[in-house]
Amino acid sequence: MRRKILAGGILAAIVLSLVLVAVLGGRQGPGPYGTGAAPGGQIGVIHIEGVIVGGRNPSVFSGGGAEDIAARIREAADAPHIRAVVLRLNSPGGSAAASQEISEAVLYLRESGKRVVASMGDVSASGAYWIAAHADHIVANPATITGSIGVIIQTYQLTGLYRILGIETETYKSGPLKDMGAPDREPTPEERAIFQGMVDDIYEQFVAVVARGRGLPEAQVRELADGRIFTGRQAYELGLVDELGGFQDAVRAAAELSGLDPEAVPVVELDRRVLFRQFWFDFASLLRGTPPSWLLVAPAFDQR
Repeated sequence: MRRKILAGGILAAIVLSLVLVAVLGGRQGPGPYGTGAAPGGQIGVIHIEGVIVGGRNPSVFSGGGAEDIAARIREAADAPHIRAVVLRLNSPGGSAAASQEISEAVLYLRESGKRVVASMGDVSASGAYWIAAHADHIVANPATITGSIGVIIQTYQLTGLYRILGIETETYKSGPLKDMGAPDREPTPEERAIFQGMVDDIYEQFVAVVARGRGLPEAQVRELADGRIFTGRQAYELGLVDELGGFQDAVRAAAELSGLDPEAVPVVELDRRVLFRQFWFDFASLLRGTPPSWLLVAPAFDQR
Protein backbone atom coordinates (compact mmCIF):
# COMPACT_ATOMS: atom_id res chain seq x y z
CA MET A 1 0.00 0.00 0.00
CA ARG A 2 2.79 2.41 0.94
CA ARG A 3 4.48 1.75 -2.37
CA LYS A 4 1.28 2.57 -4.23
CA ILE A 5 0.88 5.79 -2.27
CA LEU A 6 4.51 6.73 -2.95
CA ALA A 7 4.17 5.95 -6.65
CA GLY A 8 0.96 7.95 -6.80
CA GLY A 9 2.63 10.89 -5.08
CA ILE A 10 5.55 10.84 -7.52
CA LEU A 11 3.17 10.66 -10.47
CA ALA A 12 1.12 13.55 -9.11
CA ALA A 13 4.29 15.62 -8.64
CA ILE A 14 5.36 14.94 -12.22
CA VAL A 15 1.93 15.86 -13.59
CA LEU A 16 1.86 19.03 -11.47
CA SER A 17 5.32 20.00 -12.73
CA LEU A 18 4.27 19.49 -16.34
CA VAL A 19 1.13 21.55 -15.85
CA LEU A 20 3.01 24.36 -14.15
CA VAL A 21 5.69 24.38 -16.86
CA ALA A 22 3.00 24.45 -19.54
CA VAL A 23 1.16 27.31 -17.84
CA LEU A 24 4.13 29.35 -16.70
CA GLY A 25 6.59 28.34 -19.42
CA GLY A 26 5.54 31.19 -21.67
CA ARG A 27 6.68 33.80 -19.17
CA GLN A 28 9.56 35.77 -20.59
CA GLY A 29 12.67 37.22 -19.09
CA PRO A 30 13.23 40.78 -17.93
CA GLY A 31 12.39 43.58 -20.29
CA PRO A 32 9.45 44.01 -22.62
CA TYR A 33 8.15 40.53 -21.90
CA GLY A 34 8.32 40.75 -18.13
CA THR A 35 9.36 43.18 -15.44
CA GLY A 36 12.51 45.07 -14.62
CA ALA A 37 13.38 46.38 -18.08
CA ALA A 38 16.80 47.95 -18.22
CA PRO A 39 16.50 51.67 -19.03
CA GLY A 40 19.36 51.55 -21.55
CA GLY A 41 17.99 48.61 -23.48
CA GLN A 42 18.64 44.88 -23.72
CA ILE A 43 20.07 42.35 -26.11
CA GLY A 44 17.77 39.45 -26.85
CA VAL A 45 18.94 35.95 -27.73
CA ILE A 46 16.90 33.60 -29.92
CA HIS A 47 18.09 30.04 -30.55
CA ILE A 48 17.57 28.29 -33.89
CA GLU A 49 18.48 24.66 -33.35
CA GLY A 50 18.10 21.39 -35.20
CA VAL A 51 16.58 20.85 -38.62
CA ILE A 52 14.66 23.90 -39.83
CA VAL A 53 11.06 22.94 -40.51
CA GLY A 54 7.81 24.74 -41.11
CA GLY A 55 4.82 24.98 -38.84
CA ARG A 56 4.48 25.67 -35.14
CA ASN A 57 6.22 23.50 -32.56
CA PRO A 58 6.30 20.36 -34.73
CA SER A 59 7.62 18.34 -31.77
CA VAL A 60 7.46 18.77 -28.00
CA PHE A 61 11.19 17.95 -28.00
CA SER A 62 12.16 20.70 -30.46
CA GLY A 63 12.61 24.43 -30.19
CA GLY A 64 9.73 25.16 -32.55
CA GLY A 65 9.02 25.41 -36.23
CA ALA A 66 9.56 28.38 -38.53
CA GLU A 67 6.28 30.06 -37.56
CA ASP A 68 7.18 29.87 -33.89
CA ILE A 69 10.71 31.21 -34.42
CA ALA A 70 9.53 33.96 -36.75
CA ALA A 71 6.92 35.03 -34.20
CA ARG A 72 9.60 35.41 -31.52
CA ILE A 73 11.73 37.50 -33.85
CA ARG A 74 8.81 39.76 -34.72
CA GLU A 75 7.96 40.14 -31.04
CA ALA A 76 11.53 41.28 -30.44
CA ALA A 77 11.16 43.82 -33.26
CA ASP A 78 8.10 45.31 -31.58
CA ALA A 79 9.58 45.26 -28.06
CA PRO A 80 10.78 48.77 -27.10
CA HIS A 81 13.51 47.63 -24.69
CA ILE A 82 15.17 45.15 -27.08
CA ARG A 83 17.86 47.06 -28.97
CA ALA A 84 19.57 44.13 -30.71
CA VAL A 85 19.09 40.40 -31.20
CA VAL A 86 21.65 37.61 -31.35
CA LEU A 87 20.48 34.62 -33.37
CA ARG A 88 22.29 31.60 -31.95
CA LEU A 89 22.43 29.09 -34.80
CA ASN A 90 23.08 25.39 -34.34
CA SER A 91 21.44 23.88 -37.38
CA PRO A 92 22.39 21.88 -40.50
CA GLY A 93 19.62 23.61 -42.43
CA GLY A 94 16.33 22.19 -43.62
CA SER A 95 13.31 23.45 -45.52
CA ALA A 96 14.01 26.32 -47.92
CA ALA A 97 10.53 27.76 -47.42
CA ALA A 98 10.88 27.59 -43.63
CA SER A 99 14.27 29.29 -43.84
CA GLN A 100 12.70 32.00 -45.99
CA GLU A 101 9.94 32.55 -43.45
CA ILE A 102 12.45 33.07 -40.65
CA SER A 103 14.56 35.29 -42.91
CA GLU A 104 11.58 37.54 -43.62
CA ALA A 105 11.16 38.01 -39.89
CA VAL A 106 14.86 38.90 -39.59
CA LEU A 107 14.41 41.55 -42.27
CA TYR A 108 11.38 42.88 -40.39
CA LEU A 109 13.54 43.07 -37.26
CA ARG A 110 16.23 45.03 -39.07
CA GLU A 111 13.68 47.35 -40.65
CA SER A 112 12.45 48.16 -37.14
CA GLY A 113 15.84 49.77 -36.54
CA LYS A 114 17.33 46.97 -34.45
CA ARG A 115 20.61 45.25 -35.10
CA VAL A 116 20.91 41.52 -35.72
CA VAL A 117 24.01 39.42 -35.14
CA ALA A 118 24.21 35.77 -36.19
CA SER A 119 26.26 33.61 -33.82
CA MET A 120 27.23 30.27 -35.33
CA GLY A 121 27.74 27.31 -33.04
CA ASP A 122 28.77 23.81 -34.08
CA VAL A 123 26.93 23.86 -37.41
CA SER A 124 25.26 26.66 -39.32
CA ALA A 125 24.87 25.44 -42.85
CA SER A 126 22.48 25.49 -45.79
CA GLY A 127 19.16 26.98 -44.59
CA ALA A 128 20.83 28.19 -41.40
CA TYR A 129 23.33 30.13 -43.49
CA TRP A 130 20.43 31.47 -45.56
CA ILE A 131 19.09 32.99 -42.33
CA ALA A 132 22.49 34.23 -41.16
CA ALA A 133 23.07 36.03 -44.47
CA HIS A 134 20.29 38.47 -43.52
CA ALA A 135 22.06 39.55 -40.32
CA ASP A 136 24.03 42.76 -39.90
CA HIS A 137 27.03 40.82 -38.64
CA ILE A 138 28.02 37.13 -38.58
CA VAL A 139 30.28 35.61 -35.94
CA ALA A 140 31.52 32.02 -36.33
CA ASN A 141 33.86 29.85 -34.33
CA PRO A 142 36.97 28.89 -36.31
CA ALA A 143 35.80 25.26 -36.26
CA THR A 144 32.14 25.96 -37.06
CA ILE A 145 30.80 24.00 -40.03
CA THR A 146 29.01 26.41 -42.35
CA GLY A 147 28.32 27.03 -46.01
CA SER A 148 26.55 24.26 -47.93
CA ILE A 149 25.04 26.92 -50.17
CA GLY A 150 22.88 24.85 -52.44
CA VAL A 151 19.63 22.96 -52.83
CA ILE A 152 18.82 19.26 -52.93
CA ILE A 153 15.72 17.17 -53.58
CA GLN A 154 15.98 13.42 -53.13
CA THR A 155 13.57 10.71 -54.17
CA TYR A 156 13.87 6.98 -53.58
CA GLN A 157 13.55 4.36 -56.29
CA LEU A 158 12.66 1.03 -54.68
CA THR A 159 11.47 -1.08 -57.59
CA GLY A 160 14.26 -3.65 -57.06
CA LEU A 161 13.37 -4.06 -53.39
CA TYR A 162 9.65 -4.26 -54.18
CA ARG A 163 10.36 -6.99 -56.70
CA ILE A 164 12.32 -9.02 -54.12
CA LEU A 165 9.57 -8.59 -51.52
CA GLY A 166 6.80 -9.32 -54.00
CA ILE A 167 5.16 -5.92 -53.53
CA GLU A 168 3.02 -4.57 -56.33
CA THR A 169 1.29 -1.21 -56.35
CA GLU A 170 -1.63 0.21 -58.29
CA THR A 171 -1.91 3.98 -58.64
CA TYR A 172 -5.04 5.94 -59.55
CA LYS A 173 -4.21 9.56 -60.33
CA SER A 174 -5.86 12.63 -61.77
CA GLY A 175 -2.94 13.51 -64.00
CA PRO A 176 0.29 12.01 -65.33
CA LEU A 177 2.49 13.98 -62.90
CA LYS A 178 0.46 13.52 -59.73
CA ASP A 179 2.73 10.73 -58.42
CA MET A 180 6.05 12.40 -59.21
CA GLY A 181 8.78 10.90 -57.07
CA ALA A 182 6.86 7.67 -56.38
CA PRO A 183 9.27 4.97 -55.18
CA ASP A 184 7.62 2.17 -57.17
CA ARG A 185 8.74 3.36 -60.60
CA GLU A 186 11.53 5.25 -62.30
CA PRO A 187 10.95 8.97 -62.96
CA THR A 188 10.25 10.01 -66.52
CA PRO A 189 12.49 12.50 -68.35
CA GLU A 190 9.78 15.14 -67.94
CA GLU A 191 9.64 14.54 -64.19
CA ARG A 192 13.42 14.76 -63.88
CA ALA A 193 13.32 18.09 -65.71
CA ILE A 194 10.62 19.41 -63.38
CA PHE A 195 12.53 18.42 -60.24
CA GLN A 196 15.73 19.94 -61.61
CA GLY A 197 13.86 23.12 -62.49
CA MET A 198 12.61 23.42 -58.92
CA VAL A 199 16.13 22.94 -57.56
CA ASP A 200 17.54 25.52 -59.98
CA ASP A 201 14.89 28.09 -59.08
CA ILE A 202 15.44 27.81 -55.31
CA TYR A 203 19.20 27.81 -55.88
CA GLU A 204 18.96 31.13 -57.73
CA GLN A 205 17.02 32.57 -54.81
CA PHE A 206 19.67 31.30 -52.36
CA VAL A 207 22.53 32.81 -54.37
CA ALA A 208 20.71 36.15 -54.57
CA VAL A 209 20.17 36.18 -50.78
CA VAL A 210 23.86 35.52 -50.06
CA ALA A 211 25.08 38.04 -52.63
CA ARG A 212 22.78 40.76 -51.32
CA GLY A 213 23.32 39.97 -47.65
CA ARG A 214 27.08 39.71 -47.86
CA GLY A 215 27.57 42.46 -50.44
CA LEU A 216 29.32 40.07 -52.82
CA PRO A 217 29.05 39.77 -56.62
CA GLU A 218 26.77 36.90 -57.64
CA ALA A 219 29.55 35.44 -59.77
CA GLN A 220 31.76 35.19 -56.68
CA VAL A 221 28.98 33.58 -54.67
CA ARG A 222 28.36 31.00 -57.40
CA GLU A 223 31.97 29.89 -57.17
CA LEU A 224 31.34 29.03 -53.52
CA ALA A 225 27.77 27.83 -53.91
CA ASP A 226 28.35 24.30 -55.13
CA GLY A 227 27.13 22.70 -51.90
CA ARG A 228 30.54 22.47 -50.25
CA ILE A 229 30.95 23.17 -46.55
CA PHE A 230 33.56 25.39 -44.92
CA THR A 231 35.08 25.78 -41.51
CA GLY A 232 34.39 29.08 -39.81
CA ARG A 233 37.94 30.20 -40.51
CA GLN A 234 37.65 29.32 -44.20
CA ALA A 235 34.30 31.14 -44.38
CA TYR A 236 35.89 34.21 -42.79
CA GLU A 237 38.69 34.24 -45.35
CA LEU A 238 36.10 33.96 -48.15
CA GLY A 239 33.95 36.80 -46.83
CA LEU A 240 31.02 34.61 -45.79
CA VAL A 241 31.33 35.62 -42.12
CA ASP A 242 32.54 38.86 -40.51
CA GLU A 243 34.32 37.74 -37.38
CA LEU A 244 35.78 34.70 -35.68
CA GLY A 245 34.65 34.14 -32.11
CA GLY A 246 32.08 32.62 -29.81
CA PHE A 247 28.73 33.58 -28.35
CA GLN A 248 30.11 36.29 -26.08
CA ASP A 249 31.86 37.90 -29.04
CA ALA A 250 28.51 37.99 -30.83
CA VAL A 251 26.91 39.65 -27.79
CA ARG A 252 29.70 42.23 -27.71
CA ALA A 253 29.25 42.92 -31.42
CA ALA A 254 25.49 43.34 -30.96
CA ALA A 255 26.06 45.79 -28.10
CA GLU A 256 28.57 47.84 -30.05
CA LEU A 257 26.38 47.95 -33.17
CA SER A 258 23.41 49.18 -31.13
CA GLY A 259 25.37 51.70 -29.07
CA LEU A 260 25.17 49.80 -25.77
CA ASP A 261 27.89 49.12 -23.22
CA PRO A 262 29.16 45.56 -23.88
CA GLU A 263 30.23 45.22 -20.24
CA ALA A 264 26.89 46.21 -18.72
CA VAL A 265 24.08 45.50 -21.16
CA PRO A 266 21.51 42.93 -19.92
CA VAL A 267 21.21 39.87 -22.14
CA VAL A 268 17.91 37.98 -22.07
CA GLU A 269 16.79 34.80 -23.78
CA LEU A 270 13.60 35.20 -25.75
CA ASP A 271 12.99 31.52 -26.47
CA ARG A 272 9.74 29.93 -25.45
CA ARG A 273 10.03 26.89 -23.26
CA VAL A 274 9.80 23.39 -24.63
CA LEU A 275 7.59 21.38 -22.31
CA PHE A 276 9.61 18.20 -21.73
CA ARG A 277 13.01 19.87 -21.99
CA GLN A 278 12.02 22.41 -19.34
CA PHE A 279 10.52 19.69 -17.12
CA TRP A 280 13.78 17.75 -17.03
CA PHE A 281 15.70 20.97 -16.43
CA ASP A 282 13.49 21.69 -13.42
CA PHE A 283 13.73 18.08 -12.24
CA ALA A 284 17.54 18.28 -12.35
CA SER A 285 17.35 21.52 -10.38
CA LEU A 286 15.39 19.78 -7.65
CA LEU A 287 17.98 17.00 -7.50
CA ARG A 288 20.70 19.61 -7.08
CA GLY A 289 18.75 21.17 -4.21
CA THR A 290 17.87 24.35 -6.13
CA PRO A 291 14.27 25.44 -6.73
CA PRO A 292 12.74 24.88 -10.18
CA SER A 293 12.26 27.93 -12.38
CA TRP A 294 8.53 28.20 -11.74
CA LEU A 295 9.17 28.73 -8.01
CA LEU A 296 11.62 31.56 -8.53
CA VAL A 297 10.57 35.15 -8.08
CA ALA A 298 13.07 36.12 -10.77
CA PRO A 299 11.98 35.96 -14.42
CA ALA A 300 11.47 32.48 -15.78
CA PHE A 301 14.03 32.78 -18.56
CA ASP A 302 17.72 32.30 -18.00
CA GLN A 303 20.03 35.25 -18.38
CA ARG A 304 23.52 35.16 -19.80
